[in-house]
Amino acid sequence: MAYSDFMDNLHPLRVFLTVAGHMSFSRAGEALHISQSAVSMQVKTLENMVGLPLFNRDGRRMVLTAAGATLLDYGHRVFALLDETRQVMEAEKGGRRGTLTVSADTTAGVYVVPQYLAHFHREYPDVKIALNVVNRTQVMEHLQHREADLGIMGYIPQTSDEWAVAPFLENELVVIGPADHPWRDRSRLSWREVQEASWLVREAGSGTRQALDRVLGSRGLTLRPAMELGSNSAIKQAVMHGLGISVLSRRVIEFEIATGRLIVLDVEDFPIRRAWYVVHPKNAYLAPPAVAMKELFLR
Repeated sequence: MAYSDFMDNLHPLRVFLTVAGHMSFSRAGEALHISQSAVSMQVKTLENMVGLPLFNRDGRRMVLTAAGATLLDYGHRVFALLDETRQVMEAEKGGRRGTLTVSADTTAGVYVVPQYLAHFHREYPDVKIALNVVNRTQVMEHLQHREADLGIMGYIPQTSDEWAVAPFLENELVVIGPADHPWRDRSRLSWREVQEASWLVREAGSGTRQALDRVLGSRGLTLRPAMELGSNSAIKQAVMHGLGISVLSRRVIEFEIATGRLIVLDVEDFPIRRAWYVVHPKNAYLAPPAVAMKELFLR
């Protein structure tokens, strides 16, 4: 591959990344506002530059070749570095403009981060803000690929020595039930009593589910959940309709508690006190908007 040709025109690489993101030439064309044939031509141009095929077809499904997977990773890094360069240049102009991208796990993204972004927007109205509400794995991927400046999540990454991690807000997990639950006036319910209740739980891998599993593991207990649900809203609705009890962050249920639609049950080992963290790679350059946003979280 001629290095000068590759660097002179990054458009084929951008088209390739879009195709790889959608795994579809037609959807990539729609996203880029160009024809499918133009997409195919740009990918072919890049394959000629690289000297290797980037996609294979498995029946009707597109898959990346080994070279394509490698180029995908480096392509993300190329554009992340270019964006970082742009932000550094913006910083030289005074730091009151630019962009800020925050990726947050599902609970923090809905119930915690928006209030901080509203405050930030009032202080920095000329900064363009984007919020991605995704699962924890995707938060980490966004940070690794420099697709987000800051990540907000309810756990510390396992390889925490690679990350700058700071707690900024308490996250209290409680056991909840419907307003008319027969245990509403009971104190210090034991696990012997509650273990056989109808439990509604978040999906495996969610921070709330992991916290519940750790409590159970410390007591040598297991649950046979009556239902596994993929969102806090679904859990709340199911509990309010009498399908069972569950564990959620107190911040998720503030409105329902205030309006008498849900209650907090007094169960041993609860509340579980955790924290939400602001996270970014230690070696990442933080543009002034990201620095200001981090300071706001930690204020």
